[in-house]
Amino acid sequence: MTASATAGGVTVTATAKVSSVRWDMGDGTVVTCAGPGTRYTPDRGRSMSPDCGHRYERTAAGKPGERYEGRAMATWTVEWSAPALGDVGTLTEVAANSANG
Repeated sequence: MTASATAGGVTVTATAKVSSVRWDMGDGTVVTCAGPGTRYTPDRGRSMSPDCGHRYERTAAGKPGERYEGRAMATWTVEWSAPALGDVGTLTEVAANSANG
């Protein structure tokens, strides 16, 4: 994701990328993946992720809603530049999310 903004004749451009995702799978397993991972598509069926994944070994029977509650925490790396000022930098941001599945 890339965006630019201009103010007072100075343009700053920032590019954000997911550098890692830490998945708490809800069954006691934690998986940390480099990058954003690979999006699931129905044609993959039940095959494992080609780069980072988890297979549940036990049913969620007896859990609230008969589901595991998973959480994901993404670490984003943002590289920015302001060429008119000769300035560049890198920021790191962490964002969390949870879902039942």
